[in-house]
Amino acid sequence: MEQRIRRSQKDYSLAFKLSVVEQVEKGEMTYKEAQKRYGIQGRSMVLVWCRKHGLQDWIQPRGRSKRSAMMTNKPSKALTPEQRIKELEQQLKEEKQKSALFETVMNIMRDEHGVMVKKSSGAIRSGQVEGLSIQRACRFIGISRQAYYKRYQRERDSEDQAKAVVALVQPIRLRQPRIGTRKLHHMLGTSLEQAEMKVGRDRLFSILRQARLLVQPQRAYHKTTDSHHRFRRHPNLLKEGPEQVVPTGPEQVWVADITYLPTRGKFVYLSLVTDAWSRKIVGYHVHGSLQTEEVSQALKMALRGRRGSAPVTHHSDRGIQYCATYYQEIHRRHGLICSMTDGYDCYQNALAERINGILKGEFLLTRPADLQQAAKMVAQSVQIYNQERPHTALKYKTPDAVHRASVSQ
Repeated sequence: MEQRIRRSQKDYSLAFKLSVVEQVEKGEMTYKEAQKRYGIQGRSMVLVWCRKHGLQDWIQPRGRSKRSAMMTNKPSKALTPEQRIKELEQQLKEEKQKSALFETVMNIMRDEHGVMVKKSSGAIRSGQVEGLSIQRACRFIGISRQAYYKRYQRERDSEDQAKAVVALVQPIRLRQPRIGTRKLHHMLGTSLEQAEMKVGRDRLFSILRQARLLVQPQRAYHKTTDSHHRFRRHPNLLKEGPEQVVPTGPEQVWVADITYLPTRGKFVYLSLVTDAWSRKIVGYHVHGSLQTEEVSQALKMALRGRRGSAPVTHHSDRGIQYCATYYQEIHRRHGLICSMTDGYDCYQNALAERINGILKGEFLLTRPADLQQAAKMVAQSVQIYNQERPHTALKYKTPDAVHRASVSQ
């Protein structure tokens, strides 16, 4: 018998809690449906999140008024036998017309479009239609009872398999709510083998689509780069050419960028420094302004965690923060080689832009309340990204595993 894993509040990231609260408050699902869909333990866990992080008042229960209850229980006027017969005749006429319409539609789909309607066993399952036996329902549709029972068993097996797969997906989605299905299929490989389930990539897409667990893409844009300034600009050393720098290991090329984070108040900003070889975020900082001193905190974190002494190429856009004297002085003290894009072209710093998109599109799903909450969400998201999220470019290994393995060699 499978042992149930007990979870605490620490097992749910802040970004996940805010995302669930937002879905419940928008009316996309009830708190009980949220508990069932995401496998959240505890009877009142979601309600506690709503009271703590929600925008609505979850203290006062919403009940029906006495007037609405009296209106609902108001008895209807009794019909005479003649009126009842007339009403039944009208209903029978409408049902015959509806049946004829459906038959015509199915014939047109079969004859003119070549579409065969699947005969689901659920439509004729015993008890679904009052007074309709399975034998009679099979005769109406035109199939044998043996075919019905075979299909019914296949559907039962498919439903059981789908439930088992969703149960395996839920613990991963608790920490990575928007991780892609292809990466999920790779992460579930060992678990599916242990459960002796053969689930391909397309089958996993179908299961998640039916369970409404597919990731919907999001698009947003907010400019944070000011390249019109008086400071010196450096050449692009990552551009194709005879002097192109191509990393062959970690701590050779770092890419840096600034992105915005919307909150319930004013915007805050996130500075990132990422290793181009391992895709590991080696430095980050959440700040409330675009001052150079704030942006440089991410670079200082990366330098504190640096293990080697070989020169590192620091690549960024031509933003005023990266060109400022304060930032360039950090480069000089630590022997960093500066590289910048030729202009405001996001494709020349595509890796940094991609990391921004992953954090904001997969982890930072809900607007934090303030700067402190945003910093906590970013810290949790960076840890999960570095240590748990498989990367396609790394052959489905985590950035931290690739970074540590390469540095130790």
